[in-house]
Amino acid sequence: MREPIYLDYQATTPLDPRVRGAMLPYLDARFGNPHSEHVFGWEAAEAVDEAARNVADLIGADAGEIIFTSGATEANNLAIQGIARSDERRGIHIVTTTIEHKCVLNTALSLRNSGFAVDVIPVDRSGLVDLSALEAALTDETILVSVMMVNNEIGTVQPIAEIGALCRKHGIMLHTDAAQAAGKLPINVATLNVDLLSLSGHKIYGPKGIGALYISRHCPTQLAPLAIGGAQQQGLRAGTVAPFLCAGLGEACRIACTELARDRAHSEALRDTFWSILSSHLPDTVINGDTVHRLPHNLNILFPGSDADSLLASVQGEIAASTGSACNAGLIEPSYVLLALGLSLEEANSSIRFGFGRFTSMDDVERAAILLADKASRIHQTFAVG
Repeated sequence: MREPIYLDYQATTPLDPRVRGAMLPYLDARFGNPHSEHVFGWEAAEAVDEAARNVADLIGADAGEIIFTSGATEANNLAIQGIARSDERRGIHIVTTTIEHKCVLNTALSLRNSGFAVDVIPVDRSGLVDLSALEAALTDETILVSVMMVNNEIGTVQPIAEIGALCRKHGIMLHTDAAQAAGKLPINVATLNVDLLSLSGHKIYGPKGIGALYISRHCPTQLAPLAIGGAQQQGLRAGTVAPFLCAGLGEACRIACTELARDRAHSEALRDTFWSILSSHLPDTVINGDTVHRLPHNLNILFPGSDADSLLASVQGEIAASTGSACNAGLIEPSYVLLALGLSLEEANSSIRFGFGRFTSMDDVERAAILLADKASRIHQTFAVG
């Protein structure tokens, strides 16, 4: 029996064997605490420092601007709450969008309980931020704008450089959640005018449990830490840094930096083949999100007249895909991202997200597309007869 075909690369990616190799020494002989002042500690600290350099290289930053976290969720919280709780903040207004990851949306909205004003800006049918609405929302009290670089459900790429220029014009800090963009798009924080950027290890073939927050050295506000303790990581994240996780993230970033173009071309070929086969068999299928400003690693497809959960259940054990973000698993509700695009409840419930990546083969997508087309046709015929 063949292995199931994994098409859920936005939820997580397989660990690259090269990343695993980079991590192993720090799970064994090089076990030192990187904050200890002796040879074991220095050895571990060098791994952390090298990882910071590799993360920085991926986004055009400096190693001293990188803070390691447990993942993008913590990094997003540190960015938003860190600015909001800072003694240096100059206002109480935050702006974000309707399609942000829940760790950004819910973090921002929770600050309303502490007296902050939060505006949530709409997106258009393709998932792009309305720049005029964003600028109109800015006030003298606005301290932060948070807009994700790439949406995790529909793959739409936001005009971060334009948003960054807008924020610079008004003297407002910009944070971007780049968990789905890092390693897939060329990123230069300076040209994007980004003050804060979050990323995650397990979205780029690294380990789970590690991420990073870029904080520009020119950031006008000193962030308040979320956890109080020692002075590790410039006093912004107390606790012992895990060298093996840092080494894994660093190696994942190093590989992504050198293989970004090849990975992108590979995903483009996979996506085009998958969509060509599927749409030829099911001509009424529609791609959700922008068809130009999007990552090639993602397709969110509307199967009109089909129940997405039933369709996925029919290929259970053969294809792994999802109806939305993994962060909402267990919730019996449609995708809030698709609803924000203006899809109806029925359309949102008829949509499936497919993700392609480094270890997906052409045979995988060909088999998956044919199987899905067959199952969808059978489901339609059953309903038609009934």
